[in-house]
Amino acid sequence: MNGDEGAGDLLRELAPQVLGVLMRRFDGLDLCEDAVQEALFDAATQWPASGTPGNPRGWLLTVATRRLTDMLRSESARRRREDAVVAATPPAVLAGADVSLTGPADHDDTLILLFLCCHPSLSPSSQVALTLRAVGGLSTGEIARAFGVSDATMAQRISRAKQQIREAGARFTMPGPAERDERLRTVQQILYLIFNEGYTASGGERLVRTDLATEGIRLTRLLRMLLPRDAETAGLLALMLLTDARRAARTAPGGILVPLAEQDRAKWDRPLIAEGTALAEQTLATTKALGPYQIQAAIAAVHDEAASVEDTDWAEVLALYQLLDRVSPGPMVSLGRAVAIAMVRGPQAGLAATGELAGALSRHHRYHAVRGHLHEMAGDRETAAEDYRTAAKYATNIPEKRYLERKLAALRTSR
Repeated sequence: MNGDEGAGDLLRELAPQVLGVLMRRFDGLDLCEDAVQEALFDAATQWPASGTPGNPRGWLLTVATRRLTDMLRSESARRRREDAVVAATPPAVLAGADVSLTGPADHDDTLILLFLCCHPSLSPSSQVALTLRAVGGLSTGEIARAFGVSDATMAQRISRAKQQIREAGARFTMPGPAERDERLRTVQQILYLIFNEGYTASGGERLVRTDLATEGIRLTRLLRMLLPRDAETAGLLALMLLTDARRAARTAPGGILVPLAEQDRAKWDRPLIAEGTALAEQTLATTKALGPYQIQAAIAAVHDEAASVEDTDWAEVLALYQLLDRVSPGPMVSLGRAVAIAMVRGPQAGLAATGELAGALSRHHRYHAVRGHLHEMAGDRETAAEDYRTAAKYATNIPEKRYLERKLAALRTSR
């Protein structure tokens, strides 16, 4: 890892810590977060030339506080708030003295910040954007590129999210026990959304957006460190690791999609598989009531431990999907269960299992792709071709669309 990469990792690690300190002193996510972003930009431009300071956290706090003070003084519309804040702030802080700002060295408000970014007043897309910006330390431009939208569009999304939090009267405090548990599940869902968008992009020319997948894993590792006893957080991390372990084998030269059945498993990341499997086994052994992420991690582990598709313990996969269907039912879970049924009992049984999903997934490309695969397994090439054609029509990711079109073309030429 070169120096620039190391500095970038450090900045991403420190960003939520610095923002947490500012939020505790000044409140107001919008201005505090803008100030931290300016401090991160200053560090990214100055540190490569001058070197990382001895107290990087204190350096960022000092710069961010100065930026925030400037913002408060320059906005006439916030004059009352400025007067109150400045009057209540020690002169040493306004001068940028980092010693009085840092507080206990081991204090970290990142978990509270995660809960704030996943406030129920926000839509999932806004929660994702705000989490990446405030907790991940990514710039607006970086987030915009990751999601394939303009900087202006993403800036509006983030600004709107901050405004909604302000209008909701959200405070920078840990929610009560009941709300905390509910909000934690939302945090986990948002981190999984970030990872999934990186692992299989919802649209565009690229199948994988490595930066988002990596950030999803990094933030989940952070959540696990903050909540080491939460089994579902451990399960979520295990699921991400076991899934991401296959990333190098998912594309051929030119970005062509390679399905699981055709992947070169020698390219799978064995250390990630070992870490994810150990974590999944640990949660399974110590948890009485399994959550959906733990069960999905167990399914991923079965796939990753098999030498080939044929060697996969499909009976175990089916049993796990049946358990998942009871714990967290949903159409995509049922679709995965249908595939497992087909591998255990034959394609016709799998097709029968997909019949009940026609309404819920009628416009989802994966539903039609699975139906095409099962019809192909059953020898019904004509119906399979129709399924692949429909799947390609609904696919929004270009590599997935091209893969489905190649499947369709292969069936046509083999007639």
